[in-house]
Amino acid sequence: MGKIWELDFYSRPIFDENNKKLWEILICESPTDIDSDYDSLFRYSQFCSNNEVNSITLGSAIASAIEKAGETPSKIRFFRRQMNNMIIKACDDANISVFASRHTYALNRWLGEREVDFYPYQDGYQAPKVSASVQYPQGNAISLPDAVKGDRNDKWALVSLNSDDFQDMREWAIAFGEAFPLSLANIKENTKIPGLIIFSKRALPLGAWMSGLELGYLRLETGQFPRICLETGVSDSWILANLTDEKTVAEGEGFESAKQQANGVHFLAIQSSPESESFEGFWLLKQE
Repeated sequence: MGKIWELDFYSRPIFDENNKKLWEILICESPTDIDSDYDSLFRYSQFCSNNEVNSITLGSAIASAIEKAGETPSKIRFFRRQMNNMIIKACDDANISVFASRHTYALNRWLGEREVDFYPYQDGYQAPKVSASVQYPQGNAISLPDAVKGDRNDKWALVSLNSDDFQDMREWAIAFGEAFPLSLANIKENTKIPGLIIFSKRALPLGAWMSGLELGYLRLETGQFPRICLETGVSDSWILANLTDEKTVAEGEGFESAKQQANGVHFLAIQSSPESESFEGFWLLKQE
């Protein structure tokens, strides 16, 4: 599989001589394994005026980025719902698969860095006001599809690994998965990384199905029916584990607390049994 890119196209807090906001196209490479070097990931940026905001401009920028990178990405991820139609059209015209996704970890960090270290130092900069949400409304959590749903013998466990344990992740036997360097989330040594492991006889089809989704993050849903949910795409939510008593609810709360302490980093793993030495699925995730 080729490289995965993350893309944003939106106005920035920089105004031109006509007092119109400049727009910017940002494209960066998705890190997909634990040893990726965040600072060495491919990046491309391009400003344009507000009257150039269209799919043709974006398509031209994608073509320029491909020329600069020397390769075409296998797919492009984006998170900004306001630009949904334009981004999809430009990528379709370029014959590149495109997915609305909450798995834009590198892009989110790059944007945060530019908001602090770049935009304020540009001519025409004006401190931004609070903007409308760029996220899609969160959907109601639903059960997994019947094709991958397990049976009563399936089990799950909320566990944790030490951040140092991930140094050997390249050597783990993983059928389906994706990761990123812990440095992307400023994870320090000896940090507890929480996660959910699912043990199922249908582990392989479940892992294959999940590999086709844009995995975002795991979250604890409280209320009358507490549960651990998996957020995918931009608004889909799936029920992975029901918390049916005080003990499991406490474990869920501990998971959320540990996730916050780890700057949102956590993992989802799938194994055929607790005795297995391989993973049918393992994804390192991050909640922004």
